[in-house]
Amino acid sequence: MQDGTLLAAVDLGSNSFRLEIGRLDHGHIHRVEYLKETVRQGGGLDEDRNLTPEAMQRGWDCLARFAERLAGFAPERVRAVATQTLREARNREDFIRRGGEILGFPIDVVSGPEEARLIYQGVSRLLPQSDERRLVVDIGGRSTELVLGRQFTPGAVASFRLGSVAWSARYFADGSFTREAFQAAEVAAQAVLDEAAQMFCREAWDVAYGSSGTMGAVGTVLAAAGHGEGVITRDGLDWLLDQLLHARHADRVRLEGLKEDRRPVIGGGVSIVRALFDLLDIEQMAVAQGALRQGALYDLLEREQPGADLRSATVRALMQRFAVDEAHAARVAHSAGRLFDGAAPPRSEEAARQLQWAACLHEVGCRISHGDYHRHGAYIIEHADAAGFAQPELHALGLLVLGHRGKPRKLEAALDNPVLALQLMCLRTAVALCHARRDPDVDGLSLRLDGQRCTVRARPGWAAAYPQSAHLLREEAQAWHKTAWEYVAELQ
Repeated sequence: MQDGTLLAAVDLGSNSFRLEIGRLDHGHIHRVEYLKETVRQGGGLDEDRNLTPEAMQRGWDCLARFAERLAGFAPERVRAVATQTLREARNREDFIRRGGEILGFPIDVVSGPEEARLIYQGVSRLLPQSDERRLVVDIGGRSTELVLGRQFTPGAVASFRLGSVAWSARYFADGSFTREAFQAAEVAAQAVLDEAAQMFCREAWDVAYGSSGTMGAVGTVLAAAGHGEGVITRDGLDWLLDQLLHARHADRVRLEGLKEDRRPVIGGGVSIVRALFDLLDIEQMAVAQGALRQGALYDLLEREQPGADLRSATVRALMQRFAVDEAHAARVAHSAGRLFDGAAPPRSEEAARQLQWAACLHEVGCRISHGDYHRHGAYIIEHADAAGFAQPELHALGLLVLGHRGKPRKLEAALDNPVLALQLMCLRTAVALCHARRDPDVDGLSLRLDGQRCTVRARPGWAAAYPQSAHLLREEAQAWHKTAWEYVAELQ
């Protein structure tokens, strides 16, 4: 990307939706515009964990306003990331499908650990560089993320299902503030966070940073009251608790620096902050400027450079963990990539990269079962804490791994996507060509897509020279029967 390029990140949080637009300048991204709307989707989950129609409409209305500002942005310059509420919502696909159409860009639901990684990336990019060991804490509407790291590199990451919206609804449902309610909320928060005590203990870090909503709100209130600029202390938290108890109700809280949209969830947020201070023996926490949205912006930079793309490193790590035959994986990936490059559109650099990863991982399930390795491989990929990947990306990789063997019609619904269909044809063809686990002879062999007809052609004499490969490709043509796609093997 050239200096001056505009990049945008949309953070679909449980409490607020945020839009950050930045301009690239010598490796740094400087803010151009920032929009925030309180949507409170986290409070719109019903008892069956479905988003209510009202909550979905609030989100869609906000995305429509963001879409107006993002008009004209290229797809590779925008990243929209959804977090805990949409991780939980059973009907999230309904919201995401319509929301993506309204916004004009796909919405990625990220896992808790991936959210934590992006948060750390956003925080670290806006801090002065040092070799200090950092603890980064982000309390969102329905989840809390903890990260240990140094410089730009995160180490331990964890995500817990508690946040300011959820805890306020559970322990301060009617808005009343009592000492008993705060004690119950803090004890419950410590119970959820207890497993973090050892991993994120005081000996593991030098400086603690608080990121985003709750931490920013608490820091602003304490600074306005004279408790120090940009810092949260135990004394400050004690003072803040006294102020809330004195007010007795969220509607009566009047604190300088506390925004109107933060008042209904301040009780839950403060109780979680206090629990973390006690559990992790924190004396002081600095308020960080960076957050998830900045991390998403810098992630866009990395994704444009294949060598620096964290997802490639994650794929290599999965291959090593599950003892994948790397030589064979590379063989299949090379063959699939060659076929994909020669096929007609639709295709893209991102789709080509995704196909390479699927080829590298197509045998990742072999350590579990030889007969059903493709099913186990798909499960592993979709359920892995895979750094750099959003859940929809893992789902797409899982579909390719699942579909590379057996009848393609089992992916009937997914095959409505022409890009995925072409990827699958290339992958299945490559696997067939590499059946002998040696480099195949693909000179003069091509795969072309015309509408919904895929044609594989070979040079004269190829079928006679490689009868088993020719047989497998003819069987592949039969395999695509009863799908909307036609696969034709023109072999001589």
